[in-house]
Amino acid sequence: MRKLRSFFLALLAAFIFPALVFAQQLPTPPALAAKSWLLIESGSGQELAAQAPDERLEPASLTKLMTAYLTFAALKQGTIKIDQLITVSEKAWKTPGSRMFIQVGTQVKVEDLIKGMIVQSGNDACVALSEAIAGTEDVFAQAMNREAQRLGMKATSFRNSAGLPDPQHYTTARDLAILAGALIRDFPEDYAKYYSLKEFRFNSITQPNRNRLLWIDPSVDGVKTGHTDAAGYCLISSAKRGPRRLLSVVLGAASDGVRAQESLKLLNYGFQFYDAVQLYTKDQAVSNLKVWKGSEKTVKAGFANDFILAVPKGYAPRLKSELVSQQPLIAPVTAGQVVGTMKVSLDGKPFGEYPVVAIDAVPVTNIFGRAIDTVRLWFN
Repeated sequence: MRKLRSFFLALLAAFIFPALVFAQQLPTPPALAAKSWLLIESGSGQELAAQAPDERLEPASLTKLMTAYLTFAALKQGTIKIDQLITVSEKAWKTPGSRMFIQVGTQVKVEDLIKGMIVQSGNDACVALSEAIAGTEDVFAQAMNREAQRLGMKATSFRNSAGLPDPQHYTTARDLAILAGALIRDFPEDYAKYYSLKEFRFNSITQPNRNRLLWIDPSVDGVKTGHTDAAGYCLISSAKRGPRRLLSVVLGAASDGVRAQESLKLLNYGFQFYDAVQLYTKDQAVSNLKVWKGSEKTVKAGFANDFILAVPKGYAPRLKSELVSQQPLIAPVTAGQVVGTMKVSLDGKPFGEYPVVAIDAVPVTNIFGRAIDTVRLWFN
C-alpha cells in the first residue's frame, strides 16, 4: 500500500509541480488606476495583461479611430482624394467639443481634415470627413457599424463620427484593440505618416497632440486619446521596440497624466518581462495543404503578418507548435481565408491558438476535375 501511495504521489507531482513552477514564474501584470485595460502583442494578437477588457464603456474620441479607418479606406478606393477640397457645412462648424476650428462655407483639404482629426482631435473635422465620404454623418455611422462587425468588434455600437456621448455609443477595450490593430495593419503608411505627429497648425492656431507618450517614449508612435466626463481619460498607445509592437488600451483613468503614466507602465511591463519569438515571417509557408476541386492541388498556408509571440523570459526554447488544418478544404479558396489553426504549447501545456490563412488564392478547376475529386471525397 505504501509503495502504491508513493507511486500516485510521484505521478501527481509529475503533472502538478511543473504547472505550479510555470505559474510562479509568470510575470505578474501591474495593477493600473483605470476602469479597464488590455495589453496585446500585435504580431499574434496575444493578450498579455487585462482588467475588465469586455466591460462596455463610452469610447469618447477613441471613436475617431474608426472614422480614420473608413477615411483611409475611402482614399484607397478613390472615393475621396487627399488634396480634395471639402466645403465645411454648418453642422460640421457647430459640432461641440474639441475642434480644429474650420469655418462654415470655407473649403478645407482632406489631408488637413485628417490631421485635424488625428492630431487636434477635432470633432468638426470628423463630421466634415463623414459628410464628404457618406453624404451625411448618420449614413457614415451606419458604415462604421458595418465595418465594426466585419472586423469582429462584437460589443461595439457607433452613433456618430467623433465620439460625442450617446446611450447607444459604446465599445470595450478588446474591441478597441481590434480596431487599432486593424488600422496599423491595413494602413501602415497612413498610420506612420499621421499618428506620430506632435502638433498641427491650422487657421493660425497650433494645437499639440494630446498623446503625451509621443514626447516621453521615442518607441511610441501612436495612437489616440479620448475624454468625456462619463468616459474619463482614455488612451490607446502603440510602441515598437525592435521587431515587436505592443498595443495597450487604458480606459477610465482619472486624469491626462494618469492615463499616460498607466499606459507606459503597461507597455514597459510587456517589453521587460516577455521575450519576442518570431515563429514565422509574413507570407512564409507553414505548410502546403491539400485542396479539393481546385485548379491547384495544394495551397500555401501561413500568416498575413510576421507571427511574433511573447513568451516569459527564458521560456522561448520550450515552445512547440502544431498546425491543425481544416479538412476537407474545397475550392475556391481566397487569399487570407482561414484554413487552419496553429496550436502553440509551452512545456507541453496549451499556450495559445492562432488562425492560419491561405497565402494564395486557388480557384475552382474545370467540371471534369471537380467530378473526379467529388468521387475521391466519397472514399476519403
